Amino acid sequence: MTNPNARPPIISLGGINMDLVTFAHRLPHDGETVVGERFVTYPGGKGANQAVAVARLGWSSAMVGRVGDDMFGPQLIAQLQSAGVNARAVKIAPDVSSGIAVISVGESGQNRIVQVLGANDTCGPDEFNAIAEMLPSAAALLLQLEVSVELSLRAARLAAQSKVPVILDPGPVRPVPDELLAGLSVITPNETEAEALVGYPVAGPESARSAAHDLLARGPAAAVIKLGAQGAFWSDGLSSGHVPPFSVTPIDTVAAGDAFNGALAIALAQGQPLPQAVRWACAAGAAAVTKVGAQDSMPTPSAVAAIAAQTAN
Repeated sequence: MTNPNARPPIISLGGINMDLVTFAHRLPHDGETVVGERFVTYPGGKGANQAVAVARLGWSSAMVGRVGDDMFGPQLIAQLQSAGVNARAVKIAPDVSSGIAVISVGESGQNRIVQVLGANDTCGPDEFNAIAEMLPSAAALLLQLEVSVELSLRAARLAAQSKVPVILDPGPVRPVPDELLAGLSVITPNETEAEALVGYPVAGPESARSAAHDLLARGPAAAVIKLGAQGAFWSDGLSSGHVPPFSVTPIDTVAAGDAFNGALAIALAQGQPLPQAVRWACAAGAAAVTKVGAQDSMPTPSAVAAIAAQTAN
């Protein structure tokens, strides 16, 4: 097997969280209390999840971000390192908590998440300098919205100057300036994030087609709308298509989108055309929902290949 460290790294600039997760037969309605079945903690954060996804899939991976000086900080760094991620650019922010996400998971695998950004929201010049040092040798830059939009915009500008592809996962939902969109190689919102960006409901392939068209008009070279159990819709302005879902039994949908983005970045770095890259990413997302956890559910190449070998629904 080729040494992943010999490959140009895929850099993730984004959130590093500790996820606090409850599992229940069903999710509560507003004002209602339900009795849960179990509680677990595991490392998460969209940026960290995507960095682990890249490493787990056998590519060189580097993480840029911050953790707090609480009990979670050292655990989060150690988890990245144990997954094979270069975490030298992950710093500890003094006098602030690590980012956390409080997640409730229902029996169907669907989830609700409340996130506190914590140390992630303190990222700034040091992280930009780390990105600047790594970009000349990078294969891609993965961005999310768990660090400031201003920092992401500066990093995207620099990546464009270095001719490094930029993939933005626009979550959690925040306003995204057109200047950031204009510098993207690919934007990958899910249905909720796409709705926030385009201003109308996105709930399937047809509305995703319209959303992708409207997003492309704001500057990205390509748009991929992640549709969960309905697969994904992609467009690069010249052609478009819908990748149907794969048949799996979902256990926990947390971080499926992060597995998708990590796999998409690798496929594009390998030179795969967008339709094939999106199909591989869909298989990675499908593999992730069959396991519990965020980083723990990031799939191996063999797991993705087994699902990709299926005939899609």
